[in-house]
Amino acid sequence: MKASSLASGSGATFRELFRSGKYVGPTAGLAPGLVQANLVVLHKELAYDFLLFCQRNPKPCPILEVTAAGCYEAKETAPGSDLRTDLPKYRVFRYGELVAEPTDISGYWQDDFVSFLLGCSFTFEAALQEADIEVRHITLQRNVPMYITNRQCKGAGIMQGPLVVSMRPMLPSNVVKAVQVTSRYHAVHGAPVHIGDPLTLGIADLSKPDMGDAVDVLPGEVPVFWACGCTPQAVVMGVKPPLVITHAPGHMFITDWHDRDLLTY
Repeated sequence: MKASSLASGSGATFRELFRSGKYVGPTAGLAPGLVQANLVVLHKELAYDFLLFCQRNPKPCPILEVTAAGCYEAKETAPGSDLRTDLPKYRVFRYGELVAEPTDISGYWQDDFVSFLLGCSFTFEAALQEADIEVRHITLQRNVPMYITNRQCKGAGIMQGPLVVSMRPMLPSNVVKAVQVTSRYHAVHGAPVHIGDPLTLGIADLSKPDMGDAVDVLPGEVPVFWACGCTPQAVVMGVKPPLVITHAPGHMFITDWHDRDLLTY
């Protein structure tokens, strides 16, 4: 099933599609108006360091919900959900190495797992479109391009690593408007962290993202970069804990929350 063929619906409707395996692609452009979330699942013994890492780095890791150990239901953001099955695709890391990308992590689940749901910039893309700003990866029906930067996050215990950003190109005349729109969504990364020259972030080639799909930056356009919830995946690859499970880049958890409920004024 293609994203273009899916109508908007409730969070539960989309989670059922993912659970049944009827849709396994990126969630950009799906469920406009609903909050989407990144997922990080790790052992309880690592949870405090990761919680502190998120608190020290709220731009890439804005916390929406933290579950109790062993609980796989997102009770606050999506009552009745199952975090083991309700994302289109996951990533399993062992000692920093990506070993699997399953669509169901029930077989990996352990009783001491703690799950973190972090805000995702897909949430504010509908607002960008409503402001007549093209979101290029949605136009092309691709995943958003993501890049590991040369900026280091603030460390917390064993959690250390670089900032990851997502990129959306646009005309210079739209940049101020994009900043104004997204700055109202602090819970899903907020305003951009960088505008313009990618080399400043250590990105040598925009056509070669570290995660997601490349999109064209047309003549006269400027790349705009937002902090990205895939930052924990870069941290995991560097820290190399025994087992961590995340969402696959761009394959998010769709909650029952509405984007308007996250607006700040």
